[in-house]
Amino acid sequence: MRPIKARISIGAMAHNLRVARRHAGSAHVLAVVKANAYGHGLSRALRAFAAADGFAVLMLEEAANLRLMGVEKPILLLEGIFGPDEIATCSELDLWPVLHHAAQLDWLQQQPPARPIQVFLKFDSGMHRLGFPLADHAAITARVQSLAGVSGVTLMTHFAQADEGAGVDWQLQPFLRELGAYGLPWSSANSAALLRYPDTLGAWVRPGLMLYGASPFAEVSAAQLELRPAMTLQSEIISVQTLQPGEGVGYSQLFRAERSMRVGVVACGYADGYPRHALTGTPVLVNGRPSRTLGRVSMDMLCVDLSECEDAGIGSPVVLWGEGLPVDAVAAAAGTSSYELLCALAARVPVEEAD
Repeated sequence: MRPIKARISIGAMAHNLRVARRHAGSAHVLAVVKANAYGHGLSRALRAFAAADGFAVLMLEEAANLRLMGVEKPILLLEGIFGPDEIATCSELDLWPVLHHAAQLDWLQQQPPARPIQVFLKFDSGMHRLGFPLADHAAITARVQSLAGVSGVTLMTHFAQADEGAGVDWQLQPFLRELGAYGLPWSSANSAALLRYPDTLGAWVRPGLMLYGASPFAEVSAAQLELRPAMTLQSEIISVQTLQPGEGVGYSQLFRAERSMRVGVVACGYADGYPRHALTGTPVLVNGRPSRTLGRVSMDMLCVDLSECEDAGIGSPVVLWGEGLPVDAVAAAAGTSSYELLCALAARVPVEEAD
């Protein structure tokens, strides 16, 4: 059997939820489990996040699946409804859609559900992605509250730079200033805001990335945030080559040896979810020792430097990210984000659960 596998730790995910809960104070926690729980598996996430107050997903199909799996807690639809035909299902399954454009309000007015639904009303406070303009808050809020098919409203926004130096005040303060007088519950905090800005908590927080053991901050590690890696992607060396000075390895010969050196070929490639654009020098662990990738990542293989791993050979374990090697470090070296790496885990990679 090909030796690559992903180990998913239910215990680490549960621990990370406890960290989120500690930062959330009295706010309710919606565990974000979109994109198959960031690649970790929805059923595993439900067990790990059993103590969450609810869940957030992207679309109706994901939410319906959660209900089929026995979830009775609130489920938020982060992109709301995509057509009037989804309104009745939201009512039947007690789903909470995010309302962020006028057509959604028209649909609810034209086809009110038999049982009114809770909604999150999203305002654009500066990210300029989804949401009604803050300047229109009076008319929009009044209209939503007047809809017969709406039983309750939570105000919502999303931060563009909570993980960066610009912070959240430039969005949070206008949001609270314009909408605070309504006295409605509100939600704004993602992982970065939850960890760094306690004034963003509101009634509901929406942690995602941190639940899976990655840091939202470039300058602060997951370990410093007391988070544990939930996914460890590992494989083994399946071939060892010796390069002479001037010889290259892999497609396009992007890496050439300056001296005689041993190279390990690892059973992991971009078809497994490892980033093809990862350059020479991306960190790996070989037999538990730090090493680096060499040359171009292939579909099914990548090469690693064995210069400092004299005892390594065929069958030696290689950690691509996870326990002992933060996914954030791999993402930074590859010029991408830990979100992308975790979500990109391929279906062909076997998954092994751990406590």
